[in-house]
Amino acid sequence: MPGETKMAGEAAAAAARSGAQISRNEALMRQLGAVLRALNAPFAATIARGSSDQAAAFAKMLFETRVATPTLSHAPSIGALYHASSPRLRGVPLFAISQSGRSPDLLRAAEDAQRQGAILIALVNDTDSPLAARADVVVPLHAGVEASVAATKSFIATLVALTHLCAAWAEDTALLAALERIEPLLAAAASHEWHAALPILAPATRLLVLGRGFTLPIAGEAALKFKEVAGIHAEAFSLAEVAHGPMTLITAGDPVLIFAPGDAARAGLEARLADFGARGAQTILIDSDPSPPAATVTLPGLGAPDPALAAIAMIQRFYPLANALALARGRDPDHPPYLAKVTKTL
Repeated sequence: MPGETKMAGEAAAAAARSGAQISRNEALMRQLGAVLRALNAPFAATIARGSSDQAAAFAKMLFETRVATPTLSHAPSIGALYHASSPRLRGVPLFAISQSGRSPDLLRAAEDAQRQGAILIALVNDTDSPLAARADVVVPLHAGVEASVAATKSFIATLVALTHLCAAWAEDTALLAALERIEPLLAAAASHEWHAALPILAPATRLLVLGRGFTLPIAGEAALKFKEVAGIHAEAFSLAEVAHGPMTLITAGDPVLIFAPGDAARAGLEARLADFGARGAQTILIDSDPSPPAATVTLPGLGAPDPALAAIAMIQRFYPLANALALARGRDPDHPPYLAKVTKTL
């Protein structure tokens, strides 16, 4: 069948992999949560590239809203090229996020941060990787082998692991209970199609992808996939930030894809849609609200007991759309040109 690609199959496997991950990592997360509470560091840091860096942005939202811990992105080049990791990283948890755990710049940067006393916590799919060997604590993603170049199930597994870690850190019993039902939630998300957006997206050469709060990293990952597998120049912006300049790029007929937040970050959504509508844009709204604001096309999201989980369900539902879009544009989503599974950035 046309949709039977490695990308589609691996994305579909994310629900079962995530469910298994929760049970397999339960004791580890409980212990790590206690360690992080006892550590009581003044801030946390993340280090990642590509899709993993979008997951790091998701971690920032979790850590800052759920455990009141400021979280910065430690650019790999600071340690890998400049060897300038700050001594203020001493005693600070540094969350290194990588599917492969083998990117040279990430490894060098992690080593440089450890030299300054950072506590390296690696969220990694390949537990035999150099990153896992170097880490003080390893959080396995349990996503299984991912053959498609475009990451899907490993990205979802990373978001689930970060949410689990944060719930354990915050001792959030409601979120921990909701995570026990992550497999049926993601399975339900994967079973619905968003192909109603294909007539707008298939001929597009550029588009904006918008989100805010927990859905901004989802928008970032979606924009990356539009570029990787479909060859569309897509850029992600915050629903708030887009009004500070990028909106001027939108003219009549241009597509705009919006991942609607399910919490306080929803403020201003209706006004922004009206602004784009007045410009003649083709707006594609992804929303789990039962009474969504008007858009050219509305794609149903999936209600979840927590806005973080609702955002994860959105990207689970997005991947089949990205796969179908690539095929509709005559591209092979499993083998994007010029890309490899492990990026050898120095």
